[in-house]
Amino acid sequence: MKFITGKTISRRTLLRGMGAGVALPFLEAMIPARTRGQSAPRPHRFQAFYVPNGMAMQYWTPSAQGRNFVPPHSGTLEEDLKLTPLLEELAPFKDQIIQFSGLYSTWNALHAGASGSFLTGTPRGGRNEVEIVADVSIDQLLARELGQHTQLASLELSMDAPAMAGACTGALSCAYTSTISWRSATQPLPMDYNPRSVFERLFGDSGSTERGARAARLRQQSSILDSVWEELNSLNREIGAQDKVMMEQYTEAIRDVERRIGLAEAQIDLELPVMDQPAGAPADFDEHMDLMQSLMVLALQTDLTRVVTFMLAKEQSGRQYPQAGVPEAHHPLSHHNDAPDMIDRLSIINRYHLSKFGEYLKKLAATPDVDGSLLDNMSILYGAGISNSNAHAPDNLPVLLVGGGAGRHKGGRHLSYSDRPMLANLLVSIMDKFDVPVERVGASTGELSLQPGERIGANTGKSSLEGLSGI
Repeated sequence: MKFITGKTISRRTLLRGMGAGVALPFLEAMIPARTRGQSAPRPHRFQAFYVPNGMAMQYWTPSAQGRNFVPPHSGTLEEDLKLTPLLEELAPFKDQIIQFSGLYSTWNALHAGASGSFLTGTPRGGRNEVEIVADVSIDQLLARELGQHTQLASLELSMDAPAMAGACTGALSCAYTSTISWRSATQPLPMDYNPRSVFERLFGDSGSTERGARAARLRQQSSILDSVWEELNSLNREIGAQDKVMMEQYTEAIRDVERRIGLAEAQIDLELPVMDQPAGAPADFDEHMDLMQSLMVLALQTDLTRVVTFMLAKEQSGRQYPQAGVPEAHHPLSHHNDAPDMIDRLSIINRYHLSKFGEYLKKLAATPDVDGSLLDNMSILYGAGISNSNAHAPDNLPVLLVGGGAGRHKGGRHLSYSDRPMLANLLVSIMDKFDVPVERVGASTGELSLQPGERIGANTGKSSLEGLSGI
């Protein structure tokens, strides 16, 4: 590994002669020479990990609350996290988990409202399959800020092929069930399920993460960019004022490409795990999942992005999981009519999903990062947008916050709420922990109180979580 010197080279020179690169993780060599020896800042990364079709709540809710969850009469109850039959899959990470009970979805619209409001907090959507409206999701709010320091502002991934057109649930657009990420109130972002295209987005079509392949690809990109600038300069001398306004928008996009290549210029010396470009999405779910996990870890490890959203499956997913010992399709099984044997089989699927999540956490925990591991510097929101799937219940949502949060989380806790606070209020609190405070997320009424006995009030722009080491 070569250390980066304090020598300054003009950006234009870098574009002409940088040679290669992929994103570099946080290293001492990245710190400007004048500040070396000082403590490096801990990068704080966000991820959402969404699971569809609700949960077998009898196996999720801590036993102290009984099979039929009843929140405390007033205030907020805090207790040590208990490993329920489902959460046993995450036992090695117990001290980095906060479990929430009693949170309420802002948009009760069957499956569309479940995923549509998970990160947006929106209380409403469109009225038909062609009217698409929600709100900006917190991953995109964070991407606007954190993306200034990375090549990719965010990464949106799924295990299912996208279906962004037509009606999927309640005569509403499939956009609501196929993504959890919204760039604007009317712009849902498609989730990429193909490992090959994800690899190309991260590393180009170099064919491998091997150093030589990455170098050749970036040399090609740099040469193309030089030619583009020459063409733009020539064209701008020939067009009128109105056209120049339109061309400025295009030029901004080119500058963004230049910025991302500039961020990559020093990264060729990084020794990455060698990974060949995948041929496509494997038919085997476990193999597909392992590929997607490896790509997410690489994207975070190399600091290509600090914001990732991932759907283990889209809402209303009818995928079967014979590898888990359940032959029935997931969505039909989730409408169990309270039959104990069907709820038991649904819990097996839920537990299988959590085992996949546990495998991902293990990879994050094994990847070194500033002052610890990737997991130590992440806030991962895991959960579903409905609880009792048989009733499409929007209350008592199954939600976890996992990771060290770059030193800002106090894990090993279960927090339950009596007055049905919105999940959107938790989203506001998460934004605050990234030092990106917002007045609201969707229909939120303020930050989520995380101290026993406190009430939820209007957001004042100041964290209501003072007195704790983190949320």
